[in-house]
Amino acid sequence: MTQDEQKQLVAREALRYIVEDAWLGVGTGSTANYFIDELAKVKSRIKGTVASSAATAERLKAHGIEVEELNNVSDLPVYIDGADEVTAQGAMIKGGGGALTREKIVAAVARKFVCIADASKKVDVLGKFPLPVEVIPMARSYVARELVRLGGFPAWRMGFTTDNGNVILDVTGLSIVDPFTLEDRINGIAGVVTVGLFARRGADVILLGGESGIETLRPRPAG
Repeated sequence: MTQDEQKQLVAREALRYIVEDAWLGVGTGSTANYFIDELAKVKSRIKGTVASSAATAERLKAHGIEVEELNNVSDLPVYIDGADEVTAQGAMIKGGGGALTREKIVAAVARKFVCIADASKKVDVLGKFPLPVEVIPMARSYVARELVRLGGFPAWRMGFTTDNGNVILDVTGLSIVDPFTLEDRINGIAGVVTVGLFARRGADVILLGGESGIETLRPRPAG
């Protein structure tokens, strides 16, 4: 089974977690795109969606799925999104596609976060995948120096601007054994919008597609 087939497998499985006649949060990235394509087949079951990026909103609308602004949604039972890395405890690195801030906001609002990924995304310790940090442009150099002090090697994702008009630093060289503490440390740096560490608000359910089918993990609530 190819990696794409594994993503399709978990995308279909994630349909089991949508709540009838309710708003649904939808993430960003290749696995989320597979989910959107599957969601289109059952779109009559939901009230509509909240998108975590402009790209996701466009794909949803192309399928005729309603997209609403988060500010207009008072209750979001479920958010479904992928991850660049995820641990069995539900902590994740997200933001490879650059939508980490909006993803983190939608995840914070949702009552349940369902992470969908192929089995290669499961790790024991986060950090092999570069950690994205969204930064106010004028603070880029300062934040980069502070990230070096934390032991990382930040690289400016040149030519990329987030939906919020900011830049991203991708940080390598980190072995993130305490994602809760590091998330707080980086978020505390002046000029950081948010870090792509999802530990304080991690996944409630993890669906992993592998050669033998789907593995379902249910971590304890984060925090």
